[in-house]
Amino acid sequence: MMALPKKVLIIVENLPVPFDRRVWMEATTLQKAGYEVSVISPTGNGFDKSYEIIEKIHIYRHPLPPEESSVFGYLLEYSWAINWQFRLAQRVWRERGFDIIHICNPPDLLFLVAGWFKLFHRVWVIFDHHDLSPEMYEAKYQRRDIFYHGLCWAERLTYATADIVISTNESHREVALTRGHKKSENVFVVRSAPDLSRFHRMPPNPNYRRGKKHLIGYMGVMGEPEGIDYLLRIVYYITEKKNRQDIHFMLIGSGPAAEKLKVLSKELGVSEFVEFTGFKQGEELLERLSSCDVCVEPSPTSAYNENCTMNKILEYMAMGKAIVQFDLREGRRSAQEASLYAKPNDEVEFAEKILELLDSPELREKIGAEGRLRMEKILEWQYQAPKLLEAYNKILQS
Repeated sequence: MMALPKKVLIIVENLPVPFDRRVWMEATTLQKAGYEVSVISPTGNGFDKSYEIIEKIHIYRHPLPPEESSVFGYLLEYSWAINWQFRLAQRVWRERGFDIIHICNPPDLLFLVAGWFKLFHRVWVIFDHHDLSPEMYEAKYQRRDIFYHGLCWAERLTYATADIVISTNESHREVALTRGHKKSENVFVVRSAPDLSRFHRMPPNPNYRRGKKHLIGYMGVMGEPEGIDYLLRIVYYITEKKNRQDIHFMLIGSGPAAEKLKVLSKELGVSEFVEFTGFKQGEELLERLSSCDVCVEPSPTSAYNENCTMNKILEYMAMGKAIVQFDLREGRRSAQEASLYAKPNDEVEFAEKILELLDSPELREKIGAEGRLRMEKILEWQYQAPKLLEAYNKILQS
């Protein structure tokens, strides 16, 4: 049995740290368990220092090119990121060293960095599988071409490089066992549930309603798979077809499709009812969510969305908010009775579910309380942290 590895390098490209809540909870959990933790991430969202120490976590950051929702844009971003991540990993190796390299997709190209250190420095590799990249590509571009098959190839190589796999839900675990050909004992499910000691409710602020009686909230990335275009058409149905103009819709977040969505909002004539706030964090984010009557998750059905756990659903539940979403597999597994469900991609039914909740404060309260209780008793991070440490402890048996 090997000595307990004490030094960990986590690499994430999708979001900056500590803005990436899942990665930050993993990093701080490992640090509290006695590991020395370094993290490589991009800059952005107010975290622009190339190096800093937060809560004893050493964070190394690199720039990214401007975000572009196209195949060329993603190829540029990922090639740029891999170059930076390899250079920063070499720096971490010189300055601090590491026994385990923990890679978080997307993209599924981080095996190039991890594989080099595994081959030449015999470090252990943990693959933290956040997103199904082939399914994500298909959801964005509605095709299976050379790039799709390239992503399948990259996923296989990532699994082959990994000693241990951490899956965000049971659907991802099944992919690890089938497409990834991993042994069951080497795959651990660690859900992306918030830490309720940090993610807490606040008194609502009526200013966020913009003079309207009701406030509907959305929080998350704004890309093609997220269904914000569905949500904007739902707003049109509610405000124009149902003549409900007493509702303000607050969309928190940003992403590669944000500008197109703002244009669509104007084309539909719903701009006066829709606010694009950009990314928010900290106390302001909690206050905004606490002020909502209902929170929504408009992701339409696809192989990607059916199999992904949307962090926003768990965060809505943590805030005790009633939810409306399309009836997708992992969305229902997360929320169960803490949500109303519309038939997949049925915008009219989705809109009617929103109105049903707005017209019934008692139902909103019941559903919101169910979600909060489910977080407190089953899902929150205190129940996930031991599973993360179990995955790390598995390395001791190798």
